[in-house]
Amino acid sequence: MCGEPPTDREITDKILKNIQKEYGFIPLVNQVLSERPEMFIPTANLGKAVLEGKEQKLERKTAYLCAISAATSIGAEHCIDVQMKHALGAGASQDEILEAMMIGSYISMTRSQSYAFRKYKEMFDEQVQHR
Repeated sequence: MCGEPPTDREITDKILKNIQKEYGFIPLVNQVLSERPEMFIPTANLGKAVLEGKEQKLERKTAYLCAISAATSIGAEHCIDVQMKHALGAGASQDEILEAMMIGSYISMTRSQSYAFRKYKEMFDEQVQHR
């Protein structure tokens, strides 16, 4: 058995243990995906690479502020909690976190407006053409 590569289940369990240690809990997404190691392992590796990769060009603090902004824009409450802790640990200030949240909120608002206003314009442009 010595020298054999670890199984996907062993790799998954190791990743979950590291997540538990780092976050103090295991997020629901990870709990569910970990039931399918063939999906969980690449997803976990991608998340690690995107936010903490060795070749990452953004500073860690900036990457976590981007994550806060994105999580804010989609209303990912638990992600916001986790990414705020990471951002603080990477040196972000309270004001920087608030600004990242405001950017995400603004983008979310304009996204909603673009959908709604497109429909508004279609409806009322059509009515003007039929007069």
